[in-house]
Amino acid sequence: MTPRRTAFALLPLLALPIAALLSGCSSLKAISINPPAGTVTLTAVGQTVQYTALGANEMGSASPTTSNITNSVSWSVSNPTVATISSTGLATAVGPGITQIMAASGGITATSDLTVTVPASSTSTSGGVSIASISVVPGSQSVALPTQTSQFLAIGTTSSGATVNLTGQVAWSSSSIQIATVGAATGLATAVGQGTATITAIYTNTPGGVILTGTGTFTVNGGSIEKYTALTITPDTQTLAAGQTSQFVALATSGTTGLQTDVTSLVSWSPSSKSIAQVSATGVATGGNSGTTIVTAELTNPDGSVVSGTATINVSTTTAPEPLLSLTIIPDGITVGQLQDTGQFLAIGTYATPPYVRDLTNSPNLIWISDQPSVFTVDTNTGGNAGGSAGLVTAYGSGNAVIIAEVTNPTDQTIQTATATFACPLVLPNPPITAGSCFPGSQTPALLATLTVYNEGTNNSNWEVTAPSATGTLNVLHCGPGWSLNNGGGGQVCVATYPVGTTVTLTAPKTGAAFGGWSYNCNQTVPAPPLPPSSTGPNSCTVTLTTDDTVGAIFY
Repeated sequence: MTPRRTAFALLPLLALPIAALLSGCSSLKAISINPPAGTVTLTAVGQTVQYTALGANEMGSASPTTSNITNSVSWSVSNPTVATISSTGLATAVGPGITQIMAASGGITATSDLTVTVPASSTSTSGGVSIASISVVPGSQSVALPTQTSQFLAIGTTSSGATVNLTGQVAWSSSSIQIATVGAATGLATAVGQGTATITAIYTNTPGGVILTGTGTFTVNGGSIEKYTALTITPDTQTLAAGQTSQFVALATSGTTGLQTDVTSLVSWSPSSKSIAQVSATGVATGGNSGTTIVTAELTNPDGSVVSGTATINVSTTTAPEPLLSLTIIPDGITVGQLQDTGQFLAIGTYATPPYVRDLTNSPNLIWISDQPSVFTVDTNTGGNAGGSAGLVTAYGSGNAVIIAEVTNPTDQTIQTATATFACPLVLPNPPITAGSCFPGSQTPALLATLTVYNEGTNNSNWEVTAPSATGTLNVLHCGPGWSLNNGGGGQVCVATYPVGTTVTLTAPKTGAAFGGWSYNCNQTVPAPPLPPSSTGPNSCTVTLTTDDTVGAIFY
């Protein structure tokens, strides 16, 4: 019996090399897409359809087998003004027309198409139309690494049930600019660091001033996790009577951007003497026995390191007189590096009665003022609407501005003010000097243009197009998988925003891809046309943006 067991035990061992051999012969031979071409029509902006990619593999001499490779191919669309598509094959209607849906892997490409037939009223602006609600589509998006981008859309639903594309008419914001930023007027999200951020669209052009909001999530799977290097408690000293309460605010400083984030509910609070004062998990201090105690707040970084800050609480038997004692803007200055970058200021008031410290950023008694309103706009919230974006400054030009917070004390009508600085120290290409250009009035969407770049050829493996930013920084925009071979990023379709009138130079660098020229909308510069189909670059062209433009490159 023993020899028989030994012989059977050898069978799995003999099978292993055979299985390994067969597995080693497996390779992707073809891709097919479902639904196939000519079968899908969407009838409203924001509608979606799921595409599936099937891969045909050949194993040794056996018949080809198919498997679902939807999440491992690269998805793209030929016309992003008609529809967008996520990394998982979910297509979303944007506007009327026909666009080609493409799935690619390892140099093998398959196509389908998508038709969008949207009534004229659904794609018009919202002027005169009552918007009942808005939603952000897709509801969630993710990218692999920092610098990669994804486009969000704001879709409004009217009281009659029609849909309207409001992407350029809402105010976009990110819950964490350490994870992702988003174009304030474009909805284009850019990955910064690892984590998940909430992308919010706020629409205010409604009857009666009702504010409508929509949210989506943007996840960055790779990159470094934000690390904080300092923690500050404001105010640093408070005086309470027994039983009185007041609010502390904890602000953490980013080690990469230097910006401050409100982490009041994320830190651990601990007074040195709980008999004198206690502090809740949300930073609310309550006075106890007479005396002085030191309050310590600690924040643990993802890598285990700890940053801390301290403040002092003095507890007495008397109550300080009314009213508002002081107003402070936090931080006292913000500097950004790109057009349409934003910075958030907070207004903190110190009162003589509880709660002693109050966040007045969105208070109806406080207004925000910019001394350069055409270049650096600042949001205000005089209506005191919940979820307002007061104190948010957007850069539409180069230079400096003084941001003023002014609050009227309701008890005696006295006025307290505080100031901070906001700077965008950039030298713009061809600096505009006339009204209606990039300075006065430039906050209106009509004076900003969107440039879209994509590949019209058959190469989906190593092509690349580069372009400078709106401020002239070279090679900031990278489009195509050729860049991902070296740096880990580069989409099939790229979108960037520039001031109207900007001349942008696009370059097809040497990546090994055969370059066949620029399809349209771009003036060839190097080398002069005609280009041979085997040209490998570099090749450049220029486009002057008078409206939104799309440039197609041809790679084989």
